[in-house]
Amino acid sequence: MKLYRNLCEAVVQVLEEIFIENRYADKAIEKLLKQNPKWGARDRRFIAETTYDIVRWYRLFGKLADASENDFWKLLSVWCIWNEIRLPDWPEMNIDKEHLYQTFDELKRDRRIVESIPDWLDELGEKELGKKWDEELHALNEQAKVVLRVNALKVSRAELQRQLADNDEIFTTTPPSFPDALLLEERQNIFTRQQFKDGLFEVQDAGSQLIAPFLRVEPGMRVVDACAGGGGKTLHLAALMQNKGRIIAMDTEAWKLEELKKRARRAGASNIETRVIESSKTIKRQENSADRLLLDVPCSGLGVLKRNPDAKWKLSLDAVEKVKETQQKIINDYSVIVKPGGLMVYATCSVLPSENEKQVEKFLSAKGDKFELVEQKTLLPTEGFDGFYMASLKKK
Repeated sequence: MKLYRNLCEAVVQVLEEIFIENRYADKAIEKLLKQNPKWGARDRRFIAETTYDIVRWYRLFGKLADASENDFWKLLSVWCIWNEIRLPDWPEMNIDKEHLYQTFDELKRDRRIVESIPDWLDELGEKELGKKWDEELHALNEQAKVVLRVNALKVSRAELQRQLADNDEIFTTTPPSFPDALLLEERQNIFTRQQFKDGLFEVQDAGSQLIAPFLRVEPGMRVVDACAGGGGKTLHLAALMQNKGRIIAMDTEAWKLEELKKRARRAGASNIETRVIESSKTIKRQENSADRLLLDVPCSGLGVLKRNPDAKWKLSLDAVEKVKETQQKIINDYSVIVKPGGLMVYATCSVLPSENEKQVEKFLSAKGDKFELVEQKTLLPTEGFDGFYMASLKKK
């Protein structure tokens, strides 16, 4: 692979925004690519994948570079050696390969360095997951797969798979246990395709695709998605309900619900109504009204580090503790929405039992006279996709 100076400068620029200006990696990359529309698909892929790689291995590469903090040219040099790419003859990328190999030999028994993770997070993971943490942590450092969710309101999985292969030479596989999923064989920008513009699919991890079916919705039901965000799971619910019944999509952020409206129009999902949560009165008005309630609560996001590797550098132990307080408040306050006999699903994209089973146990210890646990499911990163937890609770 030949390295081009302008593309390497772009990677360094994005890394500065992520680590010095504290921007989210996906937003920093998106902004840069929008500013440079003339770059081709290969250039854009190089910038995105190289940036994510360096973010993922930031601690390890920093140690191997043996450089001052945030010397991003040195980190890029380590990335090149790591990927067996010949270093260009540029002064910023002068690095001692032998010293790098020797340093790695000295560090390779330190899991925190080799798996490139903050000390506090390694301690927390081991405390909560025990022996499982080692392999789950390793899985979280794999590159995330690109998974599509077929929009059953408009097309069948077989038909979309055929269209992508015949029209665009985009080849996919159908992972077992995920009836609406298509897994891309090769990473690429799928958002430019006509099938996306026509609303035939969304990009949604396979693990995330398990949550909407977990609600066991039926056409004609009244469903509340109380932490809807941009609405990936809301749209999946609309398809499962065949556009029949009513979905109330709620969130505290109005701009997220505006994004959901756009996505719903594209998907042809016509049974969704959005409501901004302005105060506790918004929740009170929905009391005992829903056949199904989805609480996809804010969480640490530790189950999705494959696709958001910068989260491990932006998180803190204090932030994890605060989000757990928010989770317990949401499940307690919002549980009034579901009607007697109805189901409530509590879900996170975390692998920590303290955000998952323990939160459900705590809720049931306080509200066990009103709710009972029906089933719970954990999808771990070692199973090939993002990590998710979901619990179904029935209101007595």
